[in-house]
Amino acid sequence: MKHLVTAGLAVATLCFITLSHATGLATCDSGPRSGWQPQEKLEKQLTEQGWKIRRIKEDGGCYEVYAFNEKGERVEAYFHPVTFAPVPTTPRQR
Repeated sequence: MKHLVTAGLAVATLCFITLSHATGLATCDSGPRSGWQPQEKLEKQLTEQGWKIRRIKEDGGCYEVYAFNEKGERVEAYFHPVTFAPVPTTPRQR
């Protein structure tokens, strides 16, 4: 019984740590941060495409971008920090 409780606590702790780190909309297998391209480079690339960047942050190993796209539409987009490839998202559960 003692081992079952210990295992349960370990699983619960791991779940809590994972949930507190990311929103769950997207995740990237991005490797060590030393291999990531700078956020400023992504911002420059998107700005050249006509985006107006409001904020870029890290989430789930991806770069999460809050911006207005070239059509003036508000977007929340995710990009791989090494390749800057767009990352598909999963819909939010309500």
